[in-house]
Amino acid sequence: MNAIHGTAPPMAQPPAHAAAATLATALSRPRPTVAQLEQLAGGAPMVAIDDLVAGYGGMEILHGFSLRVARGGSLCLIGPNGAGKSTVLRAIYGLARVMAGTISVDGKPVTHLRAEQKLRHAGMAYVLQESSIFPDMTVEENLLMGGYLMRDPRSAAAAAERIFQRHGALAQRRSQRASVLSGGERRLLEISRALMMGPAVLLVDEPSIGLEPRYIEMVFALLRQLQQEEGKTIILVEQNARKGLAFADLGYVLVAGQLAMAGTGADLSRDAEVGRLFLGA
Repeated sequence: MNAIHGTAPPMAQPPAHAAAATLATALSRPRPTVAQLEQLAGGAPMVAIDDLVAGYGGMEILHGFSLRVARGGSLCLIGPNGAGKSTVLRAIYGLARVMAGTISVDGKPVTHLRAEQKLRHAGMAYVLQESSIFPDMTVEENLLMGGYLMRDPRSAAAAAERIFQRHGALAQRRSQRASVLSGGERRLLEISRALMMGPAVLLVDEPSIGLEPRYIEMVFALLRQLQQEEGKTIILVEQNARKGLAFADLGYVLVAGQLAMAGTGADLSRDAEVGRLFLGA
């Protein structure tokens, strides 16, 4: 399936303005329709967004944004800085102000639920872009923070133990302060902590940021395992567009708070315009 976007005649531009002009042209094209997004997702949507207008305070960042991801699917959001990619995740999770539009998860409206309610009742978890570990707490204490909403502490302890059994690197350091962890181990801890409540939907903001290549591979291998073996629905923002599109079933290109292009991750990776703008091709 080819990437979904309109067509526009080529225009000669001075080289210094070529990238900006290309992005502006992308906005002038017909945006993908909801029907096209549903067809692209290939199944009943686990996460559906319609005509979302969102931002912070009185500042509007997203302008009529729509999205579809099927259960157990993955979607990578790419685009220039300031396009609104992280705001999509924050709006889904209840950390940005939704001014209009709707968000649903598994067919249930969640638009105006608080983040705590989305974690407890809607099966959603969010891995922040910035480091969110508590360096003076142990690895185990950090992990248990992910289960703070569990009514029974024994359930949280059991969930943490399952994670330690799966990840020996964390188990070996469970009693050490989190400040001793490498960047890759910290990211592993952050993702693992987000899994403590057993979410069906995982929102991940810039999983590879600041990591060495070997840790980037480790993080994406973990995300792939969560999707393919545990059926998690994953929506991520990734500054390494090539890596993000190689991982994800679907890719969306955001420009100035609007959806400019949508396609499979493979199709967008092969798209010449996406390559020039975001893949260094």
